[in-house]
Amino acid sequence: MKNLMIAAVFALGTMTAFAQEENAVEETATEATEAVDQTATDATEAVEENATEATEAVEETADAAQDGFNEVATEEIPEAITTALEAAHPGATVDKASMNGESQYKLEVNKEDGESAELYMDAEGNMIDM
Repeated sequence: MKNLMIAAVFALGTMTAFAQEENAVEETATEATEAVDQTATDATEAVEENATEATEAVEETADAAQDGFNEVATEEIPEAITTALEAAHPGATVDKASMNGESQYKLEVNKEDGESAELYMDAEGNMIDM
Protein backbone atom coordinates (compact mmCIF):
# COMPACT_ATOMS: atom_id res chain seq x y z
CA MET A 1 0.00 0.00 0.00
CA LYS A 2 2.85 2.28 0.83
CA ASN A 3 4.33 1.68 -2.63
CA LEU A 4 0.96 2.41 -4.19
CA MET A 5 0.78 5.75 -2.34
CA ILE A 6 4.30 6.69 -3.42
CA ALA A 7 3.46 5.83 -7.02
CA ALA A 8 0.29 7.93 -6.82
CA VAL A 9 2.19 10.93 -5.42
CA PHE A 10 4.81 10.65 -8.16
CA ALA A 11 2.12 10.34 -10.80
CA LEU A 12 0.27 13.38 -9.42
CA GLY A 13 3.51 15.38 -9.34
CA THR A 14 4.31 14.42 -12.92
CA MET A 15 0.81 15.33 -14.09
CA THR A 16 1.03 18.72 -12.33
CA ALA A 17 4.41 19.46 -13.88
CA PHE A 18 3.09 18.43 -17.30
CA ALA A 19 0.03 20.68 -16.91
CA GLN A 20 2.21 23.64 -15.89
CA GLU A 21 4.48 23.03 -18.87
CA GLU A 22 1.46 22.87 -21.18
CA ASN A 23 0.17 26.21 -19.81
CA ALA A 24 3.57 27.82 -20.39
CA VAL A 25 3.60 26.59 -23.99
CA GLU A 26 0.08 27.96 -24.55
CA GLU A 27 1.07 31.35 -23.07
CA THR A 28 4.17 31.50 -25.28
CA ALA A 29 2.13 30.58 -28.35
CA THR A 30 -0.43 33.28 -27.51
CA GLU A 31 2.29 35.90 -27.04
CA ALA A 32 3.92 34.90 -30.33
CA THR A 33 0.59 35.10 -32.16
CA GLU A 34 -0.07 38.57 -30.73
CA ALA A 35 3.41 39.72 -31.77
CA VAL A 36 2.91 38.41 -35.31
CA ASP A 37 -0.51 40.09 -35.51
CA GLN A 38 0.97 43.42 -34.37
CA THR A 39 3.82 43.15 -36.86
CA ALA A 40 1.35 42.40 -39.66
CA THR A 41 -0.78 45.39 -38.65
CA ASP A 42 2.27 47.67 -38.56
CA ALA A 43 3.43 46.42 -41.97
CA THR A 44 -0.02 46.94 -43.48
CA GLU A 45 -0.18 50.50 -42.16
CA ALA A 46 3.31 51.25 -43.52
CA VAL A 47 2.39 49.88 -46.95
CA GLU A 48 -0.84 51.90 -47.01
CA GLU A 49 1.02 55.08 -46.01
CA ASN A 50 3.69 54.55 -48.68
CA ALA A 51 1.02 53.83 -51.29
CA THR A 52 -0.79 57.05 -50.40
CA GLU A 53 2.43 59.07 -50.63
CA ALA A 54 3.29 57.47 -53.97
CA THR A 55 -0.17 58.21 -55.33
CA GLU A 56 0.08 61.85 -54.26
CA ALA A 57 3.51 62.18 -55.88
CA VAL A 58 2.23 60.69 -59.13
CA GLU A 59 -0.78 63.03 -59.10
CA GLU A 60 1.47 66.07 -58.52
CA THR A 61 3.75 65.01 -61.36
CA ALA A 62 0.76 64.46 -63.66
CA ASP A 63 -0.65 67.87 -62.76
CA ALA A 64 2.70 69.52 -63.49
CA ALA A 65 3.02 67.74 -66.80
CA GLN A 66 -0.53 68.64 -67.75
CA ASP A 67 -0.10 72.39 -67.36
CA GLY A 68 3.49 72.39 -68.66
CA PHE A 69 5.03 73.80 -65.47
CA ASN A 70 7.78 71.97 -63.63
CA GLU A 71 8.70 72.80 -60.07
CA VAL A 72 11.86 74.81 -59.46
CA ALA A 73 13.57 75.79 -56.23
CA THR A 74 12.45 79.16 -54.90
CA GLU A 75 16.11 80.20 -54.96
CA GLU A 76 16.01 79.87 -58.76
CA ILE A 77 13.34 82.57 -59.17
CA PRO A 78 14.80 85.54 -61.06
CA GLU A 79 15.44 88.66 -59.01
CA ALA A 80 13.11 90.65 -61.29
CA ILE A 81 10.23 88.43 -60.16
CA THR A 82 11.03 88.69 -56.45
CA THR A 83 11.34 92.48 -56.77
CA ALA A 84 8.02 92.78 -58.63
CA LEU A 85 6.32 90.42 -56.16
CA GLU A 86 7.52 92.45 -53.18
CA ALA A 87 6.27 95.66 -54.84
CA ALA A 88 2.85 94.19 -55.69
CA HIS A 89 2.40 92.18 -52.47
CA PRO A 90 4.66 93.46 -49.68
CA GLY A 91 5.54 90.73 -47.19
CA ALA A 92 4.37 87.88 -49.44
CA THR A 93 6.39 84.67 -49.42
CA VAL A 94 6.73 82.12 -52.20
CA ASP A 95 5.81 78.62 -51.05
CA LYS A 96 6.24 76.89 -54.39
CA ALA A 97 7.50 77.95 -57.81
CA SER A 98 7.18 76.27 -61.19
CA MET A 99 8.43 77.26 -64.62
CA ASN A 100 7.33 76.27 -68.11
CA GLY A 101 9.33 76.06 -71.34
CA GLU A 102 8.64 79.72 -72.13
CA SER A 103 10.29 80.91 -68.88
CA GLN A 104 6.93 81.78 -67.37
CA TYR A 105 6.60 81.22 -63.67
CA LYS A 106 3.68 79.94 -61.63
CA LEU A 107 4.05 81.05 -58.02
CA GLU A 108 2.11 79.83 -55.03
CA VAL A 109 2.42 82.63 -52.50
CA ASN A 110 1.22 83.43 -49.02
CA LYS A 111 0.36 87.06 -48.60
CA GLU A 112 1.08 88.97 -45.44
CA ASP A 113 -2.64 88.97 -44.54
CA GLY A 114 -2.62 85.14 -44.52
CA GLU A 115 -4.33 84.65 -47.88
CA SER A 116 -2.74 82.39 -50.44
CA ALA A 117 -2.68 83.04 -54.17
CA GLU A 118 -1.44 81.55 -57.40
CA LEU A 119 0.31 84.12 -59.55
CA TYR A 120 1.84 83.91 -63.01
CA MET A 121 4.80 86.07 -64.05
CA ASP A 122 7.31 86.17 -66.86
CA ALA A 123 11.04 86.17 -66.19
CA GLU A 124 11.10 89.99 -66.22
CA GLY A 125 8.58 90.20 -63.36
CA ASN A 126 5.50 91.12 -65.42
CA MET A 127 2.20 89.62 -64.31
CA ILE A 128 0.59 87.22 -66.79
CA ASP A 129 -3.07 86.25 -67.02
CA MET A 130 -3.42 82.50 -67.51
